[in-house]
Amino acid sequence: MKVLVACEYSGRVRNAFQALGHEAWSCDLLESEDLSPWHIRDDVLRVIDSGFDMMIAHPPCTDLAVSGARHFKEKIADGRQQRALEFVQRLMDAPIERICIENPISVISSKIRKPDQIIQPWQFGHGETKATCLWLKNLPKLTPTNIVEGREARVHRMAPGPDRWKERSRTYQGIADAMASQWGSL
Repeated sequence: MKVLVACEYSGRVRNAFQALGHEAWSCDLLESEDLSPWHIRDDVLRVIDSGFDMMIAHPPCTDLAVSGARHFKEKIADGRQQRALEFVQRLMDAPIERICIENPISVISSKIRKPDQIIQPWQFGHGETKATCLWLKNLPKLTPTNIVEGREARVHRMAPGPDRWKERSRTYQGIADAMASQWGSL
């Protein structure tokens, strides 16, 4: 299967699909952390019509997540939130048979549509909390693979810093593996 992992610089989801034999590509405006030749450094909207069978997209949540609701007034006034929503809608409307849009609890739920599923890292082997919404097109809901104890809100307690947003946006390996094993067999 030919898989596009949109807005991913870490390569975790791409690598999980490749480990199972799929042709998987990541695409982001940033260079990939692992400097993989399977990474496209470009605007994903320029490559989504390149014959992919599946896309897993992680659109930036900065202007969408309810964790930043105190800034919504200015994000609405200057158009950032609307542009972010339009980007999400274009990803959802991509000419790809199977699509997953991943984002935290956000205004996507009220402005576009409610998510099909909300997952937590502790359902996939990580003892942490981070509600993650999945908007699915022609994909089944993910089945938890390894429910563990521990409910630490590590990402919410990260110290401020220039790379905080990058650390918070990384997909947990257990979730990446579940996506690849469950959706890669379709």
